Amino acid sequence: MTAGPALSSPRGGAVAAGDPSTAAAAIEILSDGGNAVDAAVAAMCTACVAEPVLASLGGGGFLLARQADGRASLCDFFVQTPRRKRPQSAIDFKPILADFGTATQEFQIGLGAAATPGLVAGLFAAHRAFGRLPMHRLVEPAVRMARDGVRLSQIQGLLLSIVAPIPLSHPASAERFASPADPKRLIAGGERFRWPALANTLEALAREGEDLFYRGEIAERIAAQCRHGGGHLTAHDLAAYRVIERRPLALTYRRHQVLTNPPPSSGGVLIAFALALLEPAFTSEAAFGSPAHLRSLARVMRLTGRARLEARIADAAEAAADRLFGPDLLRRYRQEVLPFAQANRGTTHISIIDRAGAAASVTLTNGEGCGVMAPDDAFMLNNMLGEEDLNPRGFHRWPKDTRLSSMMAPTLATAPDGALIALGSGGSNRIRSAILQVLVNLIDYGMTPEQAVRAPRLHFEGDFLDIEPGFSDEAVAAAAGEATGEKLWPAPNLFFGGVHTVWRKRSGVLGGAGDPRRGGVVEII
Repeated sequence: MTAGPALSSPRGGAVAAGDPSTAAAAIEILSDGGNAVDAAVAAMCTACVAEPVLASLGGGGFLLARQADGRASLCDFFVQTPRRKRPQSAIDFKPILADFGTATQEFQIGLGAAATPGLVAGLFAAHRAFGRLPMHRLVEPAVRMARDGVRLSQIQGLLLSIVAPIPLSHPASAERFASPADPKRLIAGGERFRWPALANTLEALAREGEDLFYRGEIAERIAAQCRHGGGHLTAHDLAAYRVIERRPLALTYRRHQVLTNPPPSSGGVLIAFALALLEPAFTSEAAFGSPAHLRSLARVMRLTGRARLEARIADAAEAAADRLFGPDLLRRYRQEVLPFAQANRGTTHISIIDRAGAAASVTLTNGEGCGVMAPDDAFMLNNMLGEEDLNPRGFHRWPKDTRLSSMMAPTLATAPDGALIALGSGGSNRIRSAILQVLVNLIDYGMTPEQAVRAPRLHFEGDFLDIEPGFSDEAVAAAAGEATGEKLWPAPNLFFGGVHTVWRKRSGVLGGAGDPRRGGVVEII
């Protein structure tokens, strides 16, 4: 990322994240005089300890940073496909079934599912561009927690039990995630999780820099492991990895400036398209939860999904964005919404606003993890080449040396009076619908962050509607009229994402909400 004036922050700020320890790390750095990006770097490192199912040094993500003067930049440190392909017969690539209780889902794991990780490069790029405190200070909370232990949250324990076949697929990962009370089973929520090797690696990275990971001993060990264990990654893949600085995708919705993740990722584009459809079709005169409200949301979600296919966004998001926002296609889809004007995985998110008004919105993922620990036991590599959503052409058909697309969409919104909102979500294909609904709740309905996040949600995928409880029968029927099938969930569920959001009013007052669906918390100082 381009270096610029450091984000300044008097001590203070607001943090919303998916785990209390992740939020505590960010608060510790803000209290020490760090700015929003400093706090985000510390929180990302800590998430690798406290949220090990969702975040890893072997994964990637996106960070949207806004300086106090309004300048913004998107740091793309998502995974990159390898520069060469090994024959399918030579790679470690196998399916497992994750048990969600009411359903099972197949994931592909093994070293052959690992793409080039970008998280470590992202940490250093963000720090160079915006950081204020030294890197050795920023890793301290994560190092301390990894060495001394952190109590695994109930939601992390649940997630680990769902994907249990992944850590159990390899002896080293089974040992890493074994219960301290009973090594024959996986660690559960409430038990203390220690990771000394990760603490050592974080300290070494802070001391020696990212070259240790991409050109040094860690890179050599990853390359050797993949060469002998059936992976595609080579030393050249790691040495060639680069963080990409992008101009955020900008749009205006109800006089609010909204910034989100641009192409080649698709999540931000689809949120922007949905807002463009919704703005002329929906008015706040339709009360929250009314039939008109749900009918409009359901139709916009359905049409956005259809437009996603028509614009071929999964194949080339940059060109697809131009097609989506072309006047003919946008006008045609708006006309399908207007008659109602009156009446796709393991991710975690961190939102931070500091007292000066600088912000960082960052979404991380390791997929589900490939099941294989790095040779030094410090992290698990991702399984992005085994993610069906990220491989629309089919497995093993990914283009070489290409930044993969993603639904992740760290987002910022600025109100006409200068109030600032930072938000984002985990949840695969539900990311776009979760963020869309929380934005509408905040902007159109004037809800507080807690009200906006806790409000019931719906999600439209293909022709099927999923909907949380809390809406009237009439409203559910109106939304279901857009679908060929629907499921009314018995309670709010992590299926519908985990939107962690913070805001700063024009007066400087800070607030926020962590999404209870994914164990979210908010901390304010």
